[in-house]
Amino acid sequence: MDDQSLLSEETISNKIYFIRVQKVMLDRDLALLYGVETKRLKEQVKRNRNRFSEDFMFELTKEEFENWRSQIATSNSDKIGLRYAPMAFTEHGILMLSSILNSDKAIQTNIQIMRIFTKVRQMLLDTTEIKVDILQIQKKLENHDKNIELVFSYLDELTDKKEDETKRVKIGYKIIFFKVTICYLKF
Repeated sequence: MDDQSLLSEETISNKIYFIRVQKVMLDRDLALLYGVETKRLKEQVKRNRNRFSEDFMFELTKEEFENWRSQIATSNSDKIGLRYAPMAFTEHGILMLSSILNSDKAIQTNIQIMRIFTKVRQMLLDTTEIKVDILQIQKKLENHDKNIELVFSYLDELTDKKEDETKRVKIGYKIIFFKVTICYLKF
């Protein structure tokens, strides 16, 4: 397969959905990427059903299917062929598909899909690390806020004490000056 016929990362990434807390791709998208009819892909999966446990592939429930249809902006032509709930393939299920679809295009497409899944996983890890860092910074800032509040409360106490000291009567020795007047009387 030459470089021109390779699919773009964006094309593949846009076909990865998050359903049942898993990254999955739907049968119709995979069939399109592999260059086969959805009907043929489903036939191959049904013939090899023992290879696809529930953690590899599942069929969307009616509720999930309706939710998915409402979330994607599809034209009427995109909705054609969506009479049945699609099969959703996890990363492992997509790997298993490569063993039942033996065309060169399917193999090369599968390699690309696995690379994209790896990148998505790495991005999620990076995002998780960033979230942890942000939480640690927030925790430090909360502690800084508490410390600053404590410093201001101490300053308030000190200024209150200073005001009280100016109102108090000082104790200690007092120097008193008396004016002595001496009068002489003449006799």
